Amino acid sequence: MIKRSLLLLAGVAAVAQVLAGSANAASDGAAVYNANCSVCHQAGGAGMPGQFPVLKGRIDKIAATPEGKKYLADVVLNGLHGPIQAGGVSYAGFMPSLKALSDDDIAAVLTYVASLSDSKPTPTITADDIKAARSTPKKGSEIQAERNALNAAHPIP
Repeated sequence: MIKRSLLLLAGVAAVAQVLAGSANAASDGAAVYNANCSVCHQAGGAGMPGQFPVLKGRIDKIAATPEGKKYLADVVLNGLHGPIQAGGVSYAGFMPSLKALSDDDIAAVLTYVASLSDSKPTPTITADDIKAARSTPKKGSEIQAERNALNAAHPIP
């Protein structure tokens, strides 16, 4: 009986270590970016002009305001469809929703992408920011309207 209890306890401890490791890995923004975003936005947020916007040196500027953080969260959660201007280049793209990712993962990836710039301090996006945005899903036209309003108040680079 004692041997069985010790074996069960060891198993529980092993599972706890795996779960703790997964939680730490899940909040590694670079890993989340590389697994979910880099196929389009390329390594280090370099983008593909005309196809996928450059993120490096832009996301930090957008995330510098509460409205910008909310917009970024809405885009990642709901996707973005239709024509946009980014960094002086036109895009007629399609970004899928990544709402299947956890709030921690989305916050980590947005903070990571914001860090790919010279802004000091780097803007941070929290899991609470993502949770708040997730509570009010938006449609494509609403996100375009949000982008237009943000661009009018704080021009989007």
